[in-house]
Order: sequence, then C-alpha cells, then structure tokens
Amino acid sequence: MAKQLSEILIDQGTLTAEQVKRAQLSSKQNNISFAESVVRFGFCSEEQVTMALSKHFAIPYASRENGILVPEKEQGLQEIITEKFARENMVMPLFVEEDSLAIALLDPTNVFLLENIKMMSGKQIQPFIASKSQLLNAIDSFYSNKNLLDEVMSEAVKAEDPSAMTASDDEVDVSGVLDLDKIAPASSQYVKQVNAILRQAISERTSDIHLELFDERVSLRFRIDGSLYERTPPAKESVNAIISRIKILSKLDIAEKRLPQDGSFTIRYQNRSIEVRVSVCPAVYGEKLVLRILDKGTGEMNVDKLGFEPEQKQAFLEAANLPHGLIFLTGPTGSGKSTTLNAILTSIRTPELNFMTLEDPVEYKLAGISQVQVKPAIGLTFAAGLRSFLRQDPDVILVGEVRDNETAEACLKAALTGHLVLSTLHTNEALGAVPRLIDMGMEPFLLASSLALVAAQRLVRILCPYCKVPHIPDEAMMDRIMQEGHLNPRDRNSWTFFKAVGCPKCFGTGFAGRRAIYEVYRMSEEMRNIIYKTQDLVELKQAAIRSGSLNLRANGWRKVIRGQTTIDEILSITTSDE
Repeated sequence: MAKQLSEILIDQGTLTAEQVKRAQLSSKQNNISFAESVVRFGFCSEEQVTMALSKHFAIPYASRENGILVPEKEQGLQEIITEKFARENMVMPLFVEEDSLAIALLDPTNVFLLENIKMMSGKQIQPFIASKSQLLNAIDSFYSNKNLLDEVMSEAVKAEDPSAMTASDDEVDVSGVLDLDKIAPASSQYVKQVNAILRQAISERTSDIHLELFDERVSLRFRIDGSLYERTPPAKESVNAIISRIKILSKLDIAEKRLPQDGSFTIRYQNRSIEVRVSVCPAVYGEKLVLRILDKGTGEMNVDKLGFEPEQKQAFLEAANLPHGLIFLTGPTGSGKSTTLNAILTSIRTPELNFMTLEDPVEYKLAGISQVQVKPAIGLTFAAGLRSFLRQDPDVILVGEVRDNETAEACLKAALTGHLVLSTLHTNEALGAVPRLIDMGMEPFLLASSLALVAAQRLVRILCPYCKVPHIPDEAMMDRIMQEGHLNPRDRNSWTFFKAVGCPKCFGTGFAGRRAIYEVYRMSEEMRNIIYKTQDLVELKQAAIRSGSLNLRANGWRKVIRGQTTIDEILSITTSDE
C-alpha cells in the first residue's frame, strides 16, 4: 500500500515529491511503514493519512470523535474476533447488522484479511478505515479485562506457602523483556500478580504505580492523569515476593533492604516497547516500591495537539526557527516539558541542520537527532556535555535542564556563538526564568540580547467524552472567566461548560487524558530593555500583558469554555496572577 499511499498524498496535495522521497528513504532505513515515516517527519498527521485513504478508496473513516469507532458491547463481538486476532491484524469489530459485520481496519487493501474475517464470521464485511493509534486505543478499551487485577489477587490468596516464594531463575527473562501477553504458569502466583498489576496499569494509562506496606494493610495506587487512585492490593504476605520479582527484573540486589535502589526494565505489550523505571526505598513497615511507566506509544509528538493556542504555537515555532538564541520552557516536574520540546524539535527537524540533545534521561528517541544521556558519575554532566557539543558542529541543541551556574553559562555561550539552544527550568512562571538565570550568573546585557522566548506549561485533565454533563456556572464565575481570560463579552452565549461524572470507560475518574496549557512570551524590544536595565519582574509582566500574550489561566479558561476541562481543574493548578 505504500506506493499507493504516496501517490494518493501527492495527488491530494498533502505531500510534495521531495517529502515522499525522504519518507520512503527513512522507511527503509528504520524498517517502519511509509505512513509511520510521514507522521514521524511531521509532514502530516495520522488522521490526514487515514482520511486521504478513506477518500481515495471511498471507505468511511472511523474515529472515536465521529462516534463510529465505539464497538457495541452487547453483540458478542469479542467472540467473533478475538483479542489476539484483533491485535495481530489491527482490526476492530464495530457492530453486527443482520448478515453484515462492520469492522475498522488499518489497511483497506488487505483482501486476504477481509476474506479471512468473512469466513470466520460467516457474514458480509462492511469495512471502515481508522488510524493506528485510534485502533490500538479502541482495542485496549474494548478487550481490556477490568476485573483482571481483582481476579488475580483473589486467586493469590489460595497460593501455596506465599512467605517462602520468590521469583526463581527460570521465571526471569534474561533479555530483560517480559511478555505480558504470556501469563506465567499457575505455579508462580507472584509472577502472575506482577503481570496483572502492570497490564492493568498500562490499560488505565497509568504513569506511576505505588506499592507500600503499612501496619495493618497494603496500599496499591495508580497515578492516572496526575491523581492517585486506589486499586485492589495484593495480600500482605505477598508484598516482599512481588518486590523481589521486580528487583530481579531490574537487576537489583534482592538481599539489600536497608538502602534505596533504582533500576529499570523493559516490557513488550501490544507490539510496543514500554520502559519501566523502578525505585525501591526502605520505610518503617517495609520497602516502598514505585514504578514509573514510560509508554512511548502514548506520547503526543504532534505540536498541533499539545494544547497551544494558535498565536502561541506560531510564536514558539518562529523562535524555534531562529538561527541562534535561547528558548526556556518552565514548569514543575511531570508537567510535560520534555514532550513539548521534543515535539518542537520534531516539527523543525530537517536534514540540512545538525540536531543534538543532552538529557537525563533520554525519554523519547527521535529519528535523525543525536541524543546523549548525562552520566554525572563518570563526569558527563550537562555542562561538560554541552562543551563537547560545541565541537560537534551543532545547529540546534536541546539541554534537558539548567540546574547550575556552569550549565547556564555554557548555554549562554552556545547561544552567543551562533547556536539555537532549548532548555528547561524549574520556576513557577515563565518570566520567573529571567531573575533565575541572572542569579545563576548570566550577565543581564548578554541575556537580554540572546533570550528569544520563555514559556511555562501545566497539564490539565481532559473530560471524558462519554460521561461529561452540561454545567452552567453562576454569573460571578462567568464574569471572572471573562475578565481573567481576556474574552470578548459578545461571545458569552456561545460558551460551553461541562463537569466530570465518571463511567466505566474512564474508570470512574470523569477524565480521559491530559493536555497542556501554556504561557508563551516572545522577547519584545521593551522586554529586552527591562532585562538589560532593571530586571524588574513586575515591569516584565506588564510589558508581556501589553504585548497581548496569554498567561496560564487565560489559556486554561479557553479550554473550559470549549467544554474540554472543568472550572475546578483550572482553579486548582493556576493562580490569578500567572
């Protein structure tokens, strides 16, 4: 289909011949499909590729947004097409109507697959086309066994002599890859429990798993969209064996229970590689285990889908296309700064420029970009790595974080010598980066001339589309939103408000995923003069307001009036002066 797809996208004006040539070369070099290559380069989105195929083959487009990629629950579809078959062939049953079975699939030209499904089901096939990410999400949602954790934990109560059991050598995958689709034999309840916890966590879009032992109980919590939720815990007697199993997978010392330990391992789940970072810390009642799940399949690398307002995206991309200068993105840990900067790099990436990144750790592996992980234990710090980079003829440099004076000075030197430098800082607001950098030793007159853009971001939870209900705030709140959001009073009647409820599809949280809100400030001449002369933060904020830029809360209110998130969510993560 690759040849057909390239011709279709050229004919429809979506791609140029040069872009097709570059994507085809990358596809061969990286052993990925042509469609994946096109999306990775940022030439077009998954949806554009899928809709182009839909139009060309006259096959209806299915997505969660248009309500088609939502399979019927009561028609026994999982018996017609099993989960294994659905995942292996990237196909999703949608509904049965008389003697017809509707399916969504990735490749509408796969006649063999269509005939196979026709024979399996004994029905005529009505095909729909869907994107890969939407298909995977639909399969996850439809086939996920939400009671898996409860079932495994209840079975574990019957396990033989749990206090004597740890993971044995024959249960350890020496390659460091644990296949969750192959549940371990019944003789090893602890391997089963670890598999069940990981599988359940991934299906619920969990970022962190917390397992800890208290005096009378065990706590198992999943962090979903930034909040912790209790889940069915293992038996108290099983906790030590579960932690030992995780330690073996992470190549940690299972006998060491007095000191903190850190490690990692990789799992294969549903045809994607997921890294799990492990932290074990001794506590009063026993060791506490925290697992960070880094699922690259869920990372959004499309700059159009991050949450930027149009003028903010334009300002950020204009700064990112400058030949030299400093760009700083600020925000707390876990606010999505790395995702944003990697999406920006992906959007400006070109073979004509040399891109290099220095990170701790490297979370997203980007094609065509040299990425280096810092190792302070052997002297490879941010500052040392950055000095080495300057001898590698770079055009664009990403520094994971500016933590000290030495790194700040190295970033400034790189910007002044003709390089574009992107980095992050831990400050509460975007303009707070200016006094912080000056405190780190940057001279105000050099910072004023080299700083191109400062931005800040936070993550807000997005309402579940299946259970959100309309909500009308009081007049005082409406006035507040209009004032703080700098909104036009004439548009007030078109505002849409919703509140969270909770349903099985969102696991009762009322939310499904997160998006970023931003404040983005391009350096104007007025702002440069303030940095050069007084470095006064209040004056900087006033100059930013006069430039018409939106702050975090104003950006957040725009997502509220579009029905994407709630008033309480914005009030909880922003302040009125941000």
